[in-house]
Parts: sequence; C-alpha cells; structure tokens
Amino acid sequence: MKPPTPAPSARLEVHVKPRSSREGIGRGAGGALEVRVAAAPAHGEANEAVLRLLSRALGLRRTQLIIERGQAGRRKLIRVAGVSPEELERLLAAAAIK
Repeated sequence: MKPPTPAPSARLEVHVKPRSSREGIGRGAGGALEVRVAAAPAHGEANEAVLRLLSRALGLRRTQLIIERGQAGRRKLIRVAGVSPEELERLLAAAAIK
C-alpha cells in the first residue's frame, strides 16, 4: 500500500507594512510582494489582516494560508496549502499583482 500523496503547497514571501493608510497588495523594491494593512502589529492583528487580505485577493479560503516564518517580523513566509507554485503564480497574475 502506497503512502498518501501530500497535497501540493506553495510558499509566498511577503513584506508587511502595518498601520498603512490604505490596504493593498503590490510589488515593492526588488519585486518582493508587499502587503499593506491598516491593523497594528500587536496581538497578531496585522498577521491576521495579512492572511485575510491575501485570501480575498487570491480567492482562497483563509485556512489555506499559514505563516511559517516571521510571526513577529515584517518579512514573512506564508505557505499556501492545496495550491502548486504554478497555480499560485496564476492566481497572483489574475489578481493583477505583478
């Protein structure tokens, strides 16, 4: 009996700008993904706001996005469960995040 095949997942590196006057997603210097949220970086509010904003923009469930690294910093590594790296690129392009 074969072990189950793991579900695909992709990783997304983002730079977060908390306490922004406007929320949004775009490309920053060097092509890095930049996420601007109004929430303050206290008690995990900015982290949750980042995940909600990304899930809406990409058309994914919030539970598919998990912060793997950077819980307390501005640079984060987010795992996108159930989506291949190629599919993630298509979702980013469809959301006009270039």
